[in-house]
Amino acid sequence: MARQLDFYFDCSSPWTYLAFHAIQPLAAEVGAEIVWKPILVGGVFNAVNQTVYENRSNPNPRKQAYMLQDLAAWANLYDIKITFPPKVFPVNSVKCMRGAFVALDEGKLVPYATAAFEAYWGGDLDISKEAVLADIAARAGLERQRFFAGIETDTCKARLRTNTDELITRGGFGSPTIFVGDQMFFGNDRLPLIRAALTKI
Repeated sequence: MARQLDFYFDCSSPWTYLAFHAIQPLAAEVGAEIVWKPILVGGVFNAVNQTVYENRSNPNPRKQAYMLQDLAAWANLYDIKITFPPKVFPVNSVKCMRGAFVALDEGKLVPYATAAFEAYWGGDLDISKEAVLADIAARAGLERQRFFAGIETDTCKARLRTNTDELITRGGFGSPTIFVGDQMFFGNDRLPLIRAALTKI
């Protein structure tokens, strides 16, 4: 049986940026195919994980301080830049994640998602804005007019809803969520367990 993992993701999450970066060499090392599954994490939160909003509005200062320290340590380990955007957080990622399907269909998902993560988490750019999305698309080699037409199609909108609902049905509650078969793994720090699961296939 071929090795495969399903990677459910939304570019609005810094932990997803970390996992997106690290899952690719892991998959290459063990000979696994990554099935990219763009989702809208806000839709997941609204359906099954509304405590996220409560925690954001009334954060525990100790947990918040540790989270920022932990995030910085992981980013340093992976040699990528992650800074919490001081201007826009959380961000409306709907159009950005629809755009992931345009990129996916053209075989450019990885450069597109990389550009989106870097724009938001490295450049403090609002990925809900047309000018920012246009630059992200251009960096991924996507033609502007086709990109913006694509993200407004009913098909593209439906695919994003379908993936989001699929993750909820499979027991997911956030991003990143990775499946190896029926085994679910949540978060960047679960990659050693994902490696172990893949090598048993």
